[in-house]
Amino acid sequence: MVKKVLIDERGKKFFWERGDFHTQFGYVKEKDIKNKKIVETHLGKKFYVVEPKFIDLIKKIKRGPQIPMPKDIAIIIYYSSIDKNSIVVDAGTGCGFLAISLARFVKKVVSYEVNKHYIKIARENIKLFNAKNVKIKNKNIEEGIDEKNVDLVVLDLPEPWKVLDHAQKALKSGAFLVCYLPTIVQVMKLVEYAKRRNFIVTKVLEILERGWFVEEKKVRPKNKIIGHSAFIVFARRI
Repeated sequence: MVKKVLIDERGKKFFWERGDFHTQFGYVKEKDIKNKKIVETHLGKKFYVVEPKFIDLIKKIKRGPQIPMPKDIAIIIYYSSIDKNSIVVDAGTGCGFLAISLARFVKKVVSYEVNKHYIKIARENIKLFNAKNVKIKNKNIEEGIDEKNVDLVVLDLPEPWKVLDHAQKALKSGAFLVCYLPTIVQVMKLVEYAKRRNFIVTKVLEILERGWFVEEKKVRPKNKIIGHSAFIVFARRI
């Protein structure tokens, strides 16, 4: 388990669990890491010692299928209006990153997944983040949603329209269905199906992220832009 994060002056992170810390820049004694906020290796390399946060542990997750990007998860949390009292249903689980991210803000997340290999990976990641309010079900969500009066249903599935009837029955009136879709063809089909059910499509978004390089008077956008990852469709149950 990660106990400390060591960060150099350029922002590069190193994870520490126990024992002396060894890198190409030299070593640091275990007692110094435990007791100091700033340490130096025997070669003079300086590191800042901090407690691990959620954003640090992301680097340690075990990967399965492609995960939603943080920029997309943030917009899902904001526009779905979930809070500490919310119950969320999520499918498919994949490596569990979306469920774990949502669990930080809500009372409970129930995640549906048919692939047992992914479930094993997700449970390891849940343990890493100590996300005790995430429950995984080995069930095809197309066969039904067991939970009722939920505040949000998030579907990261290739054919989410097959779940619309189940989502409509599970969601509270006024609550949101959110679908994470890589192609516009999928979006078009989902919107068409949603109009035939008790849903109002409120938003279709694509989030782009561009970082900036800032060092004294050198200020410019970074060359790499985090572009299209998926379309995010918000539909409200009426």
